[in-house]
Amino acid sequence: MRRVRFEVNGGPEVLFTEDVEAPAPGPGELLVRADAIGVTLPVVRKVREGSEPFPLGGEVAGTVVEVGEGVTAFAPGDRVTGLCFSHGYAELAVLHEAMTSRIPDHASSVEAVALVRSGLVARGAYESARPQPGESVLVTAAASAVGQIALQLARAGGASRVVAAVSSAEKADFVRETGADEVVLYGDESWGEPVDVVLDGVGGELLKPAVKALAPGGRLVAFSSGGGTVEVYDLLVGGKSVIAFQMALIARGKPELYAAWRDELWELHRAGRLRAAVHAELPLEEAARAHELIDSRRNLGKVVLVTGGA
Repeated sequence: MRRVRFEVNGGPEVLFTEDVEAPAPGPGELLVRADAIGVTLPVVRKVREGSEPFPLGGEVAGTVVEVGEGVTAFAPGDRVTGLCFSHGYAELAVLHEAMTSRIPDHASSVEAVALVRSGLVARGAYESARPQPGESVLVTAAASAVGQIALQLARAGGASRVVAAVSSAEKADFVRETGADEVVLYGDESWGEPVDVVLDGVGGELLKPAVKALAPGGRLVAFSSGGGTVEVYDLLVGGKSVIAFQMALIARGKPELYAAWRDELWELHRAGRLRAAVHAELPLEEAARAHELIDSRRNLGKVVLVTGGA
């Protein structure tokens, strides 16, 4: 089978495709023939900035071809999506049963990797803010795979005003079509009228203007892998707060909530109230191009690798 790997950390150019033997599923695992593989910013960052190479994991959607010992919820032929923690950029990937779910009939494999993981992060971040109907919401990285779903969830959740913060004016039309009432650029002197909630998927130097954009009593939810520092004084002045959200804690510690959020996302999708925007579907061999798209912040929605069956 074909898979993508790298041997030294660096930019997209370090990725290469190789032919290897297919893996075998262990106890509690599924072997899945991948149709679609989601590319995420955290993985792109780890390839560039990590201290050593690692197996490229991520979101995978496809068809079960073999199940390991003890697996009872799935069988060969089932269409599934889930997280692969080892060599997910491949034609065949191993998924853990607990981190896998069925793809409904109304969705494709590409839609599954564009909606499930990114949607769960957006759903969890929004929930962490404890939003109330009628409050205003600002989303950074609003044109990203997670950001564009967060905009839609804020709209569906009854936000009175939805603001999209993006890196360039070229993204304005996309985020307005996705659900934003207003669009601001990161470099703008002001991000407009203060908001009750900021969902931040960028971090770093953007935390300061994000905190400044909060109204008194406002909440910022940080879910980015970009790090950053917040001055406590900036929070004290307006009684503001910062909340950290990590999807892995929900997936591992609250599987029932994880499943409920996932089912909610699929129902919104089935009803036509939530769309999974896909910027590009690229062949597995073009993984470097996929990483470059995300690294340069040019993507509008999800970037997906396909193997031919998606």
